[in-house]
Amino acid sequence: MSKLLVHGGRVVDPALGVDEVADVLLIDGRVAAIGRNLEPAGAEVIDASGLVVSPGFVDIHCHLRDPGQEYKETIATGTEAAARGGFTTVCCMPNTEPAIDTRATVEYVLRTAATTGRVRVLPIGCISRGREGHELAELVDLAEAGCIAFSDDGSPIADGALLRHAMEFASISGLTVIDHCEDAAISDGGVMHEGWVSTRLGLRGQSAAAEETAVARDIAVAAEASLPLHLAHISTRASVDLVRTAKQRGLPITAEVTPHHLTLTHEAVAFGANNARNGSTLLYDTNTKVNPPLRSADDVAACVEGLQEGVIDAIATDHAPHADYEKACEFDEAAFGISGLETALGLCMSLVHSGALELPVLLERLTAGPVRALGLERSVPG
Repeated sequence: MSKLLVHGGRVVDPALGVDEVADVLLIDGRVAAIGRNLEPAGAEVIDASGLVVSPGFVDIHCHLRDPGQEYKETIATGTEAAARGGFTTVCCMPNTEPAIDTRATVEYVLRTAATTGRVRVLPIGCISRGREGHELAELVDLAEAGCIAFSDDGSPIADGALLRHAMEFASISGLTVIDHCEDAAISDGGVMHEGWVSTRLGLRGQSAAAEETAVARDIAVAAEASLPLHLAHISTRASVDLVRTAKQRGLPITAEVTPHHLTLTHEAVAFGANNARNGSTLLYDTNTKVNPPLRSADDVAACVEGLQEGVIDAIATDHAPHADYEKACEFDEAAFGISGLETALGLCMSLVHSGALELPVLLERLTAGPVRALGLERSVPG
């Protein structure tokens, strides 16, 4: 039996309502006690004076690329990044090759995670076969195989009836549907946020309405069905307002936001993450090409406010790594996505340091919030 005592840190555990200087005793890797002046015999001691001690983070939206795209990432490398970023549980999206739409693929992910993973991996199954949006996957079978939620990830569900049927079948297993809110007819191939920066760069913009109309539709479907729905990576003020109103109505809607949508604006595409305007140089920084796109400063402020207020339930990384050559190209041709597992905490702590976000709130949205949003209490030990 191994014992580890983390001594004298500021222990913040939102699920337990703890925020105090205390000791944490772990026995065989599990928390056994939290209290002052713990003195277990034979324990290894880590002095955490001046540090914050938190439960492991839970990421409910990441891309591990395995199976089929191991040149981008593997379960081994992705979970290593997760561990370095403080995440002890990650939920992987089904946009793999093949997609996670069969029991066999679910079992492959779980088996590979058990043998090569550094943290707990929970697979998210497809809503539709092949993520094509036409025919429901075998949701009950996927749930029995180990999926903890359902999503077609970056392929939004255009058919509202299919979305409702997915929610109904997911509810049989007590699981939640996650939707990427985008009306593809409105986004119309846009590669960044539609605004003055896209105009200056000569890039096709993606209207905020592409997200907002989908959010409104999804909330209406969830209201009619009286079933839970989780909205992935919302990014605009209007989306936050729609979720706020839905929650005030008592609807079972939850939502997440990414660290990059909390800290970067569309100006980063032209001027970089530090917004360094060096003369007339325009960067066309493909590292900032994400979907939904980086938005305006007002949208960023609304997302931070929504997170602080509890309108937004969780911070999710949308970790989406790519090979170098998929980003080292013209902006129009570059892949959407950004790596986020190792940078999430640092980005979000900048909001704490600026006073925009309280530390206990941040940690709640990285721990208990994600668990509650997807009902993962049985899958993620307390």
